[in-house]
Amino acid sequence: MQRAACVGQGGDPSPNPHVGCVIVDTESGEVIAEGHHQAAGKAHAEVQALEAAGARAKGATVYVTLEPCNHHGRTAPCVDALIRAGVSRVVVGSLDPNPHVEGGGVERLRAAGIQVDTGVGERETSELIEPWRRYITRGRSFLSLKLAMSLDGRIASRTGASKWITSAESRAYSHKLRANHDAVMVGIKTVLADDPRLTVRALEARNPIRVIVDSKLRLSSDFRVVKTSRDVQTCVITTDVADRQQVALLERHGVAVIVVPRTADDRCDMRAALAELAKREVVSVLCEGGSELAGSLLAGRLVDRLHAFIGPVLLGPRALAGATDWAGPGPLEEAPRLVDPRWELHGTDAYVTGTVHYPEPKVAPAEPE
Repeated sequence: MQRAACVGQGGDPSPNPHVGCVIVDTESGEVIAEGHHQAAGKAHAEVQALEAAGARAKGATVYVTLEPCNHHGRTAPCVDALIRAGVSRVVVGSLDPNPHVEGGGVERLRAAGIQVDTGVGERETSELIEPWRRYITRGRSFLSLKLAMSLDGRIASRTGASKWITSAESRAYSHKLRANHDAVMVGIKTVLADDPRLTVRALEARNPIRVIVDSKLRLSSDFRVVKTSRDVQTCVITTDVADRQQVALLERHGVAVIVVPRTADDRCDMRAALAELAKREVVSVLCEGGSELAGSLLAGRLVDRLHAFIGPVLLGPRALAGATDWAGPGPLEEAPRLVDPRWELHGTDAYVTGTVHYPEPKVAPAEPE
């Protein structure tokens, strides 16, 4: 199952989940074939592996990271292919959490006389589908937050210098993170300050959709994300205060404009924004700043996974904004924390990633009457 989870990391199947499959000779344990879901509309992992195995699939054991589908979508049900191939056993990592389709893949296989075991390697397989599972069950895009900061948590010196706080290795890995998400998101202040391209340049991969959060619609045709919007899909999240002429101008350049409700402080409602992106089949979003947007997302308990790069440099308390700008928790026990954080070295930088857990705020005891 660990091998199936590793194989399943390949491909670009969004808005479908990553799935891996390994077919093994039941008697000898020899790996016969393997497959992964390459892209939406193409063969699922099980079908790809069965086609590679051919006649050797009969009587074999199939390890698959996600419960085989039992419904017609862009492709035919995988359970039908497994039954036709005559496999003897199917080992499933995670059950299908999709509430919008008919389940029953495991039941169909058992009814056909195939032995089915579930929950094997569930930790690895659950992590593989984590973004898709949250997207499909909550109706909003899975949100990763990337931070690049100094040892004392600053993102620029007091004069505004920020290139480069982190190493070349960290920046290359950041491009890999972009390529692994459907969209990359920044706030308008980042665009105004840096005029970024927000494309993947350190490896051969598709560019994610570029999302600019701009409540007052200050984005103009002077910036690179607008000039190149017909080459790389680009959208802007704004509110009803946006100037209609500016909306029309951006749309003429090929920028999609998404209007969401305003918050009490006249910012974009980011929960609504993530729901709107999900409606457009954006499964995962990587937010790269700035500090106000990052703080708003943390305050709204919307960040699902954190990626933090920490450079070995000190910028001092008078440096510009910290990595996140928000009020933060009161008691330490209410602070968001990373679940099972993974630490690595990227060049000279420390890198940490993990799922963000938000403790429930403590309710003060009622005053005695």
